[in-house]
Amino acid sequence: MLLGNPIDLGPVGHRGRFGHEFLEFEVYNDGLCRYANNSNYRNDNLIRKQLNVTPAVVKEIERIIKDSGILDQDDRDWPERDNRGLQELEIKLGNDHISFETSKLASLAEVQQSRDPQGLRTFYYLVQDLKCMILSLISLHFKSDTNCNDVMYLA
Repeated sequence: MLLGNPIDLGPVGHRGRFGHEFLEFEVYNDGLCRYANNSNYRNDNLIRKQLNVTPAVVKEIERIIKDSGILDQDDRDWPERDNRGLQELEIKLGNDHISFETSKLASLAEVQQSRDPQGLRTFYYLVQDLKCMILSLISLHFKSDTNCNDVMYLA
């Protein structure tokens, strides 16, 4: 990853009966991790959180991305954004800079029915894996007793 350039995992969102809702992550190779969640469900406000992770965590995210095969994919045959929402993924890793956009994917069945099920499956699982990892890190960070000025180094 280039210093200061993010792995941008968002926004994943839609406009519905609760307005414009989205979930967004950014992970920088200097360890900065940003999270934003906008949900108007029950009149919630925009939630923004930030934490720092260790180089080992950044390296693991890079490994997950490389091992996924996403750098070899192309989104031209993926479903285009629609009224249900969209998902975006932008990765700047070394000399590679890729950006994907597709409609909001609710299930693996939708992936299988697409014109590029293999590529979209790669995208779907990578986004799920990274989302799970980052949400877990954020959860651990903000439930920790060692929380000091909203910055914590997680190994």
